Amino acid sequence: MSRVITVGAAQIGGIQRSESRAQVVARMIDLMKQAKSNGCDLIAFPELALTTFFPRWYMEDREEIDTFFEREMPGAETAPLFNAAREFSMGFMLGFAELAEEGGRTRRFNTQIIVDKTGTIVGKYRKIHLPGHAEHEPWRAFQHLEKRYFEVGNLSWPVNRAGADLHSGLFGQMICNDRRWPESYRVMGLQGVEMILLGYNTPVHNPPAPDHDRLGDFHNHLVMQAGAYQNATWVVGVAKCGMEEGCDMIGGSCIIAPTGEIVAQAVTRGDELVVARCDLDLGASYKNSTFNFARHREPGQYRMIVERKGAILPE
Repeated sequence: MSRVITVGAAQIGGIQRSESRAQVVARMIDLMKQAKSNGCDLIAFPELALTTFFPRWYMEDREEIDTFFEREMPGAETAPLFNAAREFSMGFMLGFAELAEEGGRTRRFNTQIIVDKTGTIVGKYRKIHLPGHAEHEPWRAFQHLEKRYFEVGNLSWPVNRAGADLHSGLFGQMICNDRRWPESYRVMGLQGVEMILLGYNTPVHNPPAPDHDRLGDFHNHLVMQAGAYQNATWVVGVAKCGMEEGCDMIGGSCIIAPTGEIVAQAVTRGDELVVARCDLDLGASYKNSTFNFARHREPGQYRMIVERKGAILPE
């Protein structure tokens, strides 16, 4: 029985601070309409897709900061996405800043959800590898204050089984900087993941290491392709990109097969839909041979990975 699903990577061009959520959601629904005309079963949107990438500014006013966060999902402004999912019979992935009340206190996470074709949230992930810094660094051309505005995610990397309308596929999620760390993929690989959905916002310029700038697009694809191959899974990487509030961000949204090959890729740095038919069984031969974890892994030899955080040089 075929387990092919049609997936759309919905790249979004820069979102300016003056744009309302309603305006952004309208752009997203236009991409959903395009996905519907292409027969998509699932569409993936970028990290922090509802607003501009606000961690580029240092802010102290909590009320101002919280204007970028969602207190409920869906809310009044995001409900049209859920309605469109039901109307088009299309699942979606969405990244946003989440304000949650947990353990008697307010918590803030960089969050991503999977919504099924009925408009029901069936998976949630909170970003773990937060890049950047927490304190004001005015020397930068722009800042990257994720460590200031978000807590480290507390859900690990769950893998969720989809419904029959997505062939009971095993779906995982990660966000932006997570893609650079092999542990992100492997935790999901150890749950048999068949497709990883990943949104990102990545500046072209890296202020602490400007010599890396020319390699941004290469590194973006390198890590996703390696993660896909080494865990025999599809990876759908989706950018918010282009010029946003004076900050240039890479594009390169793509759909990568379990072979490590890019099968579809964006050619612009604006709103663009990338579509591919994805056979969820394509990774099975790799899971049963080269990357048969049960046969070939040696976890007893990997203890240093979880016992040591930073590098310690041998004497």
